[in-house]
Amino acid sequence: MIQPAILEKLEALPESLQTEVLHYIEFLSERYSDADGAAELPKKKRQAGLLKGKIWMADDFDAPLDDMKDYM
Repeated sequence: MIQPAILEKLEALPESLQTEVLHYIEFLSERYSDADGAAELPKKKRQAGLLKGKIWMADDFDAPLDDMKDYM
């Protein structure tokens, strides 16, 4: 149903603009096609706890900083 509408609009354009439309269609075809023919791999889901034990926080993390005493 959309193709006849596209063709009607395309035929109304001058040839130079029709060429631009053709180039845009080719650009979209290349951009959204599979280059190697393989299907896109599904994204891996994140897993909680992968960095457990690798990150630590100081015990005095929330303590006021000595440098900020003048502003408090």
